[in-house]
Amino acid sequence: MDLSNSKIGLLTRTGNRATLPGLVNAHSHAFQRVIRGRTEYRTTNDKDSFWTWREMMYSAAARLTAEDIYDASRMAFLEMALSGITAVGEFHYLNHAPDGSPYDDPNLLAKQVVRAANDVGLRIALLRVAYARAGFEAEPNPRQARFIESDAERFLENVTQLRKDLAAEKAMAWVGVAPHSVRAVPLAYLKQIIAFADNEGLPVHMHVAEQAAEVSACINEYGRSPVALLSTEGLLSERFTAVHAIHVTPKVVRMLADARANVCACPTTERNLGDGIVPIDGYFKEGVRVSLGTDSQVQIDLLEDARELEYHLRLQKMQRAVLAEGVDAKSALAARLFECATVNGGKSINGAAATDETDEPADFFTVDLNDPSLAGAGEDDLLAHIVFSLSKTAVKDVVVGGKRIVEDGHHAQQEEIVERFKALQKKLWG
Repeated sequence: MDLSNSKIGLLTRTGNRATLPGLVNAHSHAFQRVIRGRTEYRTTNDKDSFWTWREMMYSAAARLTAEDIYDASRMAFLEMALSGITAVGEFHYLNHAPDGSPYDDPNLLAKQVVRAANDVGLRIALLRVAYARAGFEAEPNPRQARFIESDAERFLENVTQLRKDLAAEKAMAWVGVAPHSVRAVPLAYLKQIIAFADNEGLPVHMHVAEQAAEVSACINEYGRSPVALLSTEGLLSERFTAVHAIHVTPKVVRMLADARANVCACPTTERNLGDGIVPIDGYFKEGVRVSLGTDSQVQIDLLEDARELEYHLRLQKMQRAVLAEGVDAKSALAARLFECATVNGGKSINGAAATDETDEPADFFTVDLNDPSLAGAGEDDLLAHIVFSLSKTAVKDVVVGGKRIVEDGHHAQQEEIVERFKALQKKLWG
């Protein structure tokens, strides 16, 4: 990415401030903000894993009312705004009441999340999740009752209605479809909703190969790995984003590349859950576009996720500058990582739908060059300072659609959002 010529990649320096394009968070489960810090202990005498964490997450999800989901989401989106994020792809799968019964408006909870994002001032792609079963030949899991829509036609009716409602409200929001995973959506259902998305030009996001057990289960059911299944069934495209895509082979990476599909890495969550390391070097080598997500909200700092793409590989390979292309300029590696946090995220969530009348996103944030984390940065290494060393205390102003939503490091609704979230946490956890 040429930062000097690309408008969306423009980095300008004026006095003690630098201005950068808004960050794009391509994968979020906003409601999971309520479990931050609540799962950091061993729950069994055996190994803790993603699967034990998931049961704890389900326990919290089952207790949230519609207004609770608004308060939890607003807290997550506030943190995003304060860190320079201006648009988010919300992978939304809480659809029903806690007992599994549908609301009169089947999109009630999706609209609560959209309301939370817009009240904070963020753009949002509401990636409505299809979730049909607990897994291949698995008994229904009562903890998933809020997620399940077993009928593809009903799911698509709800997606269509949500699109109409958001358009009527003129919200800074648009819709995508998100089949949760191969284990949660059987093939016939999956093919039907992806055909709909292709016909309508909607983004498609899906958890893919996050866990080795998921890959094994897919091979057991279909005789193929998740990506191989998607590829051979013609379900991959440039609108498709494989979230995580950790447990893959070089052949699978090439399948994604050949389809011009995207990958969304969530390094902070992936290391928190012990998922594994996304093979970013392999994806970059094959030209796969990589975006970033904050996923479980254990920490909301997209630039931290960007640097972790590189740092995780450094630990694994015991070398430095793994993702650099040859002998680069001082900020070239930083530019590749920054592109993941901005341009690639926008393309993943179909951010082109969120533009102003000039057909360019009027979304940006500023950083204070006198902040201790940036002090002394030069002209040729400023972006490297920002990507690899920025503290969130340096973020001062955030503008979305020409409207300033953060001023001098503060959001106008900050105190009220925090107080309501504290009350929610007290109600949930005592």
